[in-house]
Amino acid sequence: MHRSGGVTIAAAMAMAVAMLAVTGCGDDSESGPATAEFSERRKALAARLANRKRAPAAQSAPATSIGTTVGDVGLVAGTFRYDPEGKRDPFRSFLFERPENMPDLARGPLEQFDVSQLSLVAVIWDVGTARALVQDPSGMSFIIAEGTRVGKNAGRVLRIGDSAVVVKETYVDYRGKETTRDVEMRIRTSEGG
Repeated sequence: MHRSGGVTIAAAMAMAVAMLAVTGCGDDSESGPATAEFSERRKALAARLANRKRAPAAQSAPATSIGTTVGDVGLVAGTFRYDPEGKRDPFRSFLFERPENMPDLARGPLEQFDVSQLSLVAVIWDVGTARALVQDPSGMSFIIAEGTRVGKNAGRVLRIGDSAVVVKETYVDYRGKETTRDVEMRIRTSEGG
């Protein structure tokens, strides 16, 4: 063992532990409530709560009183009245709430472009359900069938022929009058100019 001035380190540690034990065993009368005092407070709180339960409740209370007594903290009181007027039902899902005048925001990728921006690449028409391959300006390809929504003007694919696709678009003018127009998309045979 290492000696420092005639006292070993182990002896110094033992003396420090002994000093802490002696000073820690002092009088705790000022540090907090005794067990008996705590028990008395607890019994008084239980008696107050029992008296509240025995008191007859009012038949129709317009507001609910919120309040509790916690030890020496005191009574936390307040009144709360719920008025559902003008508020949505908190238990109803957001997914099922959509007003009728709200536009359909779930638009497909082909509805982001005008029909004139899309190019018809290929057609499979001699089968049960005709299909066509359409390419957007960024080069992404999509397979469409009759009834597929295409274009910014609420267009729907009407029919798919051997080398063309007919899309019916609906336009709304400044007076609010709806006009429909059939737009034909054809396969480009040559890329030259």
